[in-house]
Amino acid sequence: MADSSFDVVSKVDPMEADNAANQARKEIDQRYDFKGVGASLELKGEQFLLKAATEERVRAVLDVLQSKLIKRGISLKSLDAGEPFASGKEYRIEAKLKNGIDSDNAKKVTKLIRDEGPKSVKSQIQGDEVRVTSKSRDDLQATIALLKRADLDLDLQFINFR
Repeated sequence: MADSSFDVVSKVDPMEADNAANQARKEIDQRYDFKGVGASLELKGEQFLLKAATEERVRAVLDVLQSKLIKRGISLKSLDAGEPFASGKEYRIEAKLKNGIDSDNAKKVTKLIRDEGPKSVKSQIQGDEVRVTSKSRDDLQATIALLKRADLDLDLQFINFR
């Protein structure tokens, strides 16, 4: 019998991120507490730029964005938001969507699989994803359950289960 496998990835659907940004923009335009404070939100690629007149308002814009991301099914583990900083007469927050598993986190995932996973399971890093293989599909499902329970600081998805 051939080996079964799946890939562990950390990706954000760009259309969902765009939809979340549009919904957040709409709410910011309509809410009374954002009138006259120059609150705005821009999305360029995977980079968000949040602006407002005060630090408190720019944090509120971030809160609106986070709530819209959650509603669109995007984990907040995928959002890397910086601290507010003054830029002229306004405050800004730069936030970035994290796509792909960086090498440090990939090593953590493979170490976790090696140490706590079923013995028949093998894992290898392939660029920004991790391929997990085994002869037993049950062991692969146990590995998925292990990774879901693990407290990693990234949002993991499991694709190409064969």
